[in-house]
Amino acid sequence: MKESLCEEHVFHKEYISHELKIRNFLFYKLGDLEKARDFTQEAFIRLWNNCAKVALDKAKGFLFTTANRLFLDHYDHKKVVLKFEHRSNRSEDQMEQNPEFLYEEGEFKQRLETAVSDLAEKQRVVFLMSRIDKYKNREIAEIMDISIKTVEKHISGAVKTLKDNLDELDNLKI
Repeated sequence: MKESLCEEHVFHKEYISHELKIRNFLFYKLGDLEKARDFTQEAFIRLWNNCAKVALDKAKGFLFTTANRLFLDHYDHKKVVLKFEHRSNRSEDQMEQNPEFLYEEGEFKQRLETAVSDLAEKQRVVFLMSRIDKYKNREIAEIMDISIKTVEKHISGAVKTLKDNLDELDNLKI
């Protein structure tokens, strides 16, 4: 008889096997151990709630995908909060320092955020893991369950797309 994730002892084995890896993955992305623990627990709760739908050999991928989605949702929310705080905390002195520079900087950041968010999901995740989290291509390949060549393809595609969409990046090494 084939084992199922819905059996407590099987689920417990998966928890023991993957909990530390998921927590560390989230900690590296979040920089907050408590939030990483919370999101890890949430990923396992979602796995338990979907145990009948997830094959045992797909549990690790489900957990990493769920953890990454939790991170991205948190990150998107945090961006909105920080953007609001940034706007409300600006003093008049900061606004008067160099309005043209501030305008251009804000405009570029917005275009960059839009360009990054417009990348295909896997391409965006791989690119951010490589450039922001400083993961090696091999580590990304393991986490995302793809080949190293696919990681390289996603990164080079993302860089090309960003350079094509943002003239300011033409002469920069990304």
